[in-house]
Amino acid sequence: MPLMLLRRCFIDRRLITSELKWLIVIILLCVCEMDFVSCQARYSIPEETPEGSSVGNVAKDLGIEINRLISGKARVVTKGGRQYVELSRDKGTLVVKERIDREELCKQTTPCSFSFDLIMENPIELHRVTVEVQDVNDNAPIFPKGTVNLQIIENTETGARFPLDRAVDLDVGINGIESYSLSQNDHFTLKINTQADGNKHVEMVLQRDLDREDRDQLKLVLTAYDGGSPKKSGTMQIHISVLDVNDNKPVCREIAYKAEVRENLAAGAVVTVVSATDADQGLNGHVSYSFAQASKEARNVFKINSETGAITTSDTLDYETEKMYHLNVKAMDNGTLSDTCNVIIEIIDENDNSPSIQLMSFSNIIAENSPIGTTVAVINVEDADSGQNGLVQCKINENIPFKIESSLSDYYAIITDELLDRENIAEYNITILVSDQGSPARHSNKTISVKISDVNDNPPVFSSEEFKAFVAENNSPGVAVLTVKASDADWGPNARLSYFLEDRNIQGNPVSSLVSVNSESGVVHAIKAFDYEQMKTFSFNVTARDGGSPPLSSEVTVTIIVQDQNDNAPQVLYPLQTGGSVVAEIVPRSADVGYLVTKVVAVDVDSGQNAWLSYKLQKATDRALFEVGAQNGEIRTVRQVTDKDAVKQKLTVVVEDNGQPSRSAVVNINVAVADTFPEVLSEFTDFTHSKQYNDDLTFYLVLALAAVSFLFITTVVVIISVKIYRWRQSRIFYQSNLPVIPYYPPGYTDTGVTGTLPHMYNYDACMTTDSRKSNCKYSTLGGQSVLVMDPSFTETLQRAMVEKQIQQEPESPEVVRK
Repeated sequence: MPLMLLRRCFIDRRLITSELKWLIVIILLCVCEMDFVSCQARYSIPEETPEGSSVGNVAKDLGIEINRLISGKARVVTKGGRQYVELSRDKGTLVVKERIDREELCKQTTPCSFSFDLIMENPIELHRVTVEVQDVNDNAPIFPKGTVNLQIIENTETGARFPLDRAVDLDVGINGIESYSLSQNDHFTLKINTQADGNKHVEMVLQRDLDREDRDQLKLVLTAYDGGSPKKSGTMQIHISVLDVNDNKPVCREIAYKAEVRENLAAGAVVTVVSATDADQGLNGHVSYSFAQASKEARNVFKINSETGAITTSDTLDYETEKMYHLNVKAMDNGTLSDTCNVIIEIIDENDNSPSIQLMSFSNIIAENSPIGTTVAVINVEDADSGQNGLVQCKINENIPFKIESSLSDYYAIITDELLDRENIAEYNITILVSDQGSPARHSNKTISVKISDVNDNPPVFSSEEFKAFVAENNSPGVAVLTVKASDADWGPNARLSYFLEDRNIQGNPVSSLVSVNSESGVVHAIKAFDYEQMKTFSFNVTARDGGSPPLSSEVTVTIIVQDQNDNAPQVLYPLQTGGSVVAEIVPRSADVGYLVTKVVAVDVDSGQNAWLSYKLQKATDRALFEVGAQNGEIRTVRQVTDKDAVKQKLTVVVEDNGQPSRSAVVNINVAVADTFPEVLSEFTDFTHSKQYNDDLTFYLVLALAAVSFLFITTVVVIISVKIYRWRQSRIFYQSNLPVIPYYPPGYTDTGVTGTLPHMYNYDACMTTDSRKSNCKYSTLGGQSVLVMDPSFTETLQRAMVEKQIQQEPESPEVVRK
């Protein structure tokens, strides 16, 4: 059993004005259960209270904080009809909204009150407030007729009573009719009889016999007074005509007639029959029937046959409008005698009203992360019928994440029953189904639409787990590389995505210096031109972030693969091209066909087919003597060397790559066809001197060179001696199997299987440890001896070469294949 708290609060409040004093009684009954709070408060105010007047401080009386009234959206809910009061939230008071007329509101019903509900949300609280409207004396008594004509026979016995129409005062209580007075006369006195229903029955009593011959007409004034302060009154003129001899009045057969009829009875149906008898005969005994006293509503729905006394319906009866009617039927003979018959008609209810559904509170938009039990709507269900016909059942459609609960009579709350997911279903239509327990039952339904608002609960999802793009090197800066695309299952700002680069370094440079990403479209642009030889591939992360609060994000890896372009020409590694010296390859005259003269070694820093090199002989002193391998760059003899072949042979070899368009390099090779060094030296000395001195020099230059030649030759001899000494030391070092450090031109890189040095070949390069500092270099890469000469040192170099041949065995380092 839930814990219930019951308290009663009684507050008396008195409102005094210059014209009116009234008492306000507040009865507050509060019942609190579960999440709902049900409290009752009762106030009392006089009718005709001016608009804006305070009814009571409902916040104080119910113990509710003002902040709670504001946050709970407290409001007054009236079930149909007019709303006479309204709530001032910031003050917590009830004030009069419009003029209250008790007679219009309740007619003659007393006490008169109207009720409304004070509803607050989150949590739902319901307070029933009843306002009793006190009557003020604002209506004067009114008689049904301004003038009444009575005919009284002259032999009427003293003590005879003559019923008079009573006055009607719309006010009630002490403001209702309090007394009657009859104008001064000698024959009649006034007698007031209070009936069982509280109404006063007014009669004139004959105290002195009438004498038509003395006076046949009497004019009296009946005055009705109410009990208000000040008193109000109404009058009716009574004209009495004195007639002859009808001394018996009609008498009703029953004191009261009772009838039960079902509502919606067809018009013209007989409800009951009133009957009265008169002991007189002839015209004096003929009785006619009419309504003596009946409300306006009763006269609109009933009529009576004046001859038969049959009461029939003239309009459709409605139990919800009036449950019972009281009629006074006057039975009158042809004379002046009459009797009054009381008729009570009770209406029996039928199930002719469908249940009504009224939304007290409704949130048409709720967040998808709303917890289970969140209130969506509060509804009020009522049926105007009574009994079983007015009992209702309420439910909602199935297969939706909502349920309906009821903790208060006639009030239901629709709450969430499951967790919501806008991405699954964004809107629900809730159909409220209501049925009563009548036979047959009547039904009503109402559909409300509830939209699910989005919450940022879904991170962005990229269309691919990884993005790759191929970019040709030497691209234009700013070119679009690729587009990263992500989607978000949320909606609106929560699905608006922005793209960002993750801050990181690539080869010591920030990634932002290489690429950029458009924050809106996700297009990745290259910031600068890429160089395949420096960077073949690189990866970075792109973050997609939505616009939610807090935002959610996802990352994806983007890999940029730089594609090679033929932007590098081949580089010749051997033979070295010196500036002022002559390099010659020696071919003995005894060389056979296919003799390996030398090998052109070149590389291309590009890759793939851009690094595939081919060799061809462009120029040659004797094309019939030499050929070059198109793939390996080996220069060989194509025939037997003869004595007729010139000692000096000059070859020009072109090295081309396989790119589109191709790039090339040219190397000039001097070949000496001789068997002895002196022959080579003499031939190349003339060659060098002719080359050196064929320039168009002036006479003054010749004299200058002659003057300093002695000093210069002396210096050179010393330097050559030192070089020869170092060279001998390096040979000793070489023969000791110590490691030799080869020297390569700048920019030389191994191109793997794509260059001109495939892994299936290995070339030994033997140099001196100080070859970088020497002016005379010997290499075994060409397969034969190589002679390097400076023009000014011909004789000295000749002597050095002879000493070299004497000190060591002849060598012919060939290309060693592995």
